[in-house]
Amino acid sequence: MDDARNIADAAEAVLEAAIAAGAEAADVIAVAGRSDSVQLRLGAVEELECEESNDIGLRVFVGRASAMVSTNNPSREAIGALAGRAVAVAAAAPEDPHSGLAEPDELASSWPDLDLADDGHVSIDALTERAREAEDAARAVAGVTNSLGASASASLSRTVLLTSEGFSASYQSTRYATSCSAVAGTGTGMQRDHDFTFARHFADLEPAGCIGRRAGERAVRMVGAGRIKTGPITVVYEPRAASSLLGHFASAINGRAVARRASFLQDRMGEPVFRQAITIVDDPLRPRGLNSRPFDAEGLAVARRELVTGGRMTAWLLDLAAARQLGLAPTGNAARGIGSPPSPAAANLTLEPGAETPQTLIADIRHGIYVTGLIGMGVNGVTGDYSRGASGLRIENGELTTPVSEVTIAGALADMFARLVAASDLEIRTGRDAPTLVIEGMMLAGS
Repeated sequence: MDDARNIADAAEAVLEAAIAAGAEAADVIAVAGRSDSVQLRLGAVEELECEESNDIGLRVFVGRASAMVSTNNPSREAIGALAGRAVAVAAAAPEDPHSGLAEPDELASSWPDLDLADDGHVSIDALTERAREAEDAARAVAGVTNSLGASASASLSRTVLLTSEGFSASYQSTRYATSCSAVAGTGTGMQRDHDFTFARHFADLEPAGCIGRRAGERAVRMVGAGRIKTGPITVVYEPRAASSLLGHFASAINGRAVARRASFLQDRMGEPVFRQAITIVDDPLRPRGLNSRPFDAEGLAVARRELVTGGRMTAWLLDLAAARQLGLAPTGNAARGIGSPPSPAAANLTLEPGAETPQTLIADIRHGIYVTGLIGMGVNGVTGDYSRGASGLRIENGELTTPVSEVTIAGALADMFARLVAASDLEIRTGRDAPTLVIEGMMLAGS
C-alpha cells in the first residue's frame, strides 16, 4: 500500500510530539485507507464514490487522567497542535484509577498471518457489474415489482498502533461487499427485503446473482403478510435474525457493563446460562475472518476463547480498564475507533451448531413464528427484558405457512437463553454468526 510508510511515519511523529508536550504516556492508532463503492437502481448508476483517508487518533495520559484527540491532517504543524491540545485537556481531566497503558510484559510479541488482505485490485467497472448482476437477478424473480437498488464496494486499509511502552505494529486488510434490496407486491401490500455478502477476499464473495435472487425471493414470500393472535408462541429465528441474540449476549458480558453492575448476567459467571449443548466462541484469529485482528487495540495478544462451554458462562469480554476494575486479567478484547478510547468488544463471535436440522426442529412445532426480520431496539441490558417488532412466516403443525408482519415478540433474555435450542445449519457469513435458533414460551403481541 503506497500510504503505509507515510501513515506509520505520521503515527510515530504524533507519539513523539505527545511525549515532548508533557504526556507521561501515550498511544496512537492510525488508519490509512481507500475505498470504492457503486450504488445503482433500475440499471442506472446513482452513486459512485472513491475515497482516500489518513486518520490518526492520539490518547495521552497525565497521571491517571487521559484525553483523546484525532486528526486527518498529518502535517508537522497539525501534529504539534494536536499533541499540545491533548496534553492540556488531560491535565484538566478527572483521574481514573483504572486507566493506563499495558505494561511491557503484557504486550503481544508475535502473531500469525491471518490472510486479511487480498492481493488483487477490483476496478469500478467490476464493482458496477456485480451490482448490476445482483439487481438483474432480483428483478427477474417472479412477483418482484420494483428495486431499491444494489451496491458493491471494495476497501483497503493499513492500521498502525504505537504505544509509549514500546509496542509498534501494523497490519493491512481488505473488505468487499455486495448487497441488493427488492420490492414485491403493489400498493399498501408492498413488501421489501434484502440480502448481502461480505468477505476479506474478493474471490470469497457469494455470487452476485445469488444475492439478488435471494433478495427477490425473500420479498415475494412476504406478500400478503398479516398479523396473528396474541398469546404464547414458539419463536424460530432464521440465522440472519439469530445473530442479533449473539449481540445481546455480547453486550451482557461486556466487562464495562459488568463492572458498572449494569448487566443481567453480572452474577452468573460459571453458572449454566444456556442448555448444556450450547457453546459460544470468540475467535479473533480466524483466517480471513471479517472481524479478525492480530492484536487488540491496546497491543495485547488475542486468542480463541470459549465464552460459553457446555451451557456455562466462562469468560467476560475485557479490556485493560475493565479488567483492572474487576481485578481480573485482560482478555485481549479491546477495540477502538480513531476518536474513541478502547472498550471491550467481541471479534468473530459464533454460536456453535446443534445436532438437528431446522426442518426437524420445526416439524415438532404446532404453533410458532419463523422470524426473518426484526425492528426496534427494545432490549434492556440491565434487566434483560426483550421486546422487538418481528416479521416472518407462520408455523402451523410443523409447516411454514403464511407471511406475518407487524407483531411483537417478547420475553426475558435470561429465560430465552436457558430455553434456546440450536439447529445444525451454521454458516460463517458476517463475523457474528449463529444457526437457526428455537425458543419456546415467548409471548407474541399481534391482533
